[in-house]
Amino acid sequence: MLKIENLHVEVGGRLLLKDINLEIGEGEVHVLFGPNGSGKSSLVMSIIGHPDYRIIEGRIFFKGVDITEKPVHERAKMGIGVVFQNPPKIYGVKLKDLINRIAGREGHSYDTLRIIDSLNIGESLLDRYVNVGYSGGEVKRCEIAQVLVMNPDFLILDEPDSGVDIENLELIGRELDRSLKDRSALIITHHGHILRYLKPTKAHVMLHGRIVCTGDPGRIFERIMSDGYRWCEKCSLMRRS
Repeated sequence: MLKIENLHVEVGGRLLLKDINLEIGEGEVHVLFGPNGSGKSSLVMSIIGHPDYRIIEGRIFFKGVDITEKPVHERAKMGIGVVFQNPPKIYGVKLKDLINRIAGREGHSYDTLRIIDSLNIGESLLDRYVNVGYSGGEVKRCEIAQVLVMNPDFLILDEPDSGVDIENLELIGRELDRSLKDRSALIITHHGHILRYLKPTKAHVMLHGRIVCTGDPGRIFERIMSDGYRWCEKCSLMRRS
């Protein structure tokens, strides 16, 4: 579904990603761990084609097609959907109008209504401007609803569990667990709380713009919880030596 080869990315002359190699098969869900500032969100921006993130080496393939030079809207049309960590406020656009526009003529389909209901998005939220005056949990639930209504083939979740209380995390986790059963995804997380509800097939750890570790999600998460990212630093140094 997604294949990244030898990816090097810079922003403003600063090299942020170095020698990234990643392959996510159809129906696979991968999780990417890493401390703040490790390059996780930079990888997301590179996959979706943000123009500020300049690929200086390497290629990105989606469904077997080289998308390295394709603009953001073409990648979205191909089936890449993103839940952003900090989506913007959109004054003048009501949430219900945006969701109906995303869904097209199927705006009031059963699945759209089911997603809205499962994420506890009531009329009061639907009638408000997108992300204006929302709590942290409301922002996450509404952002996830918008992307799920798109029905993408490949879903990127950038920190879906950050700034979310336990109640909202449960709502989000249960809906994502249901929605990810039939699609590929990359979950970006710092502390891993979302993994209470999701069972990824493979885990990776990113440090200093590099993927330094890949393996079993449960084992890697346990090690991070017990030792932090210090053990990953040691692995990274060993790989460079």
